[in-house]
Amino acid sequence: MGSGKSTAGQKLAAMLKVNFIDLDAYIEKKEKADIPTIFEQKGEAGFRTIESDCLDEILRLNKASVISLGGGTVCFHSNLEKIKEKGLLIYIQLTPVVLAERIRKSKTTRPLLKNLSEEELLKNIEEILSERGKYYTQAQITVNGLNLSPQLLNQKIIGLLQENIH
Repeated sequence: MGSGKSTAGQKLAAMLKVNFIDLDAYIEKKEKADIPTIFEQKGEAGFRTIESDCLDEILRLNKASVISLGGGTVCFHSNLEKIKEKGLLIYIQLTPVVLAERIRKSKTTRPLLKNLSEEELLKNIEEILSERGKYYTQAQITVNGLNLSPQLLNQKIIGLLQENIH
């Protein structure tokens, strides 16, 4: 959350001349409801099932794309394995303090973080990162989100592909 996945993903997709898909937007269109409403009506478990099903649909398209995932997508069902099997997983790494600042400034409602004080928000982000770290660190590419650019992402992707060829 707040790492810049959607913004960076759109720019990278444009640079690579491939489709860009925001998984949350895809879910909202398919479910005809926004993410906070889905969380409210179906709970996190219900949302994660929908999220996994939608990810499967997107991956079955077998079309070159940049997909912006939700922050928890890789932590549920077998999503991490599916993503890595079909493509490259990129982790945009930022500190909890930077993420908290970005989330506070964001106009997007975050179901897992709503109604928290600044101190609670930071503590919650630290806990989420701690829980999800074991998944995030399995990404094939990790980049620092502070200096993020589509060119940097492209260089990292090319570097990884060249390493795997040799």
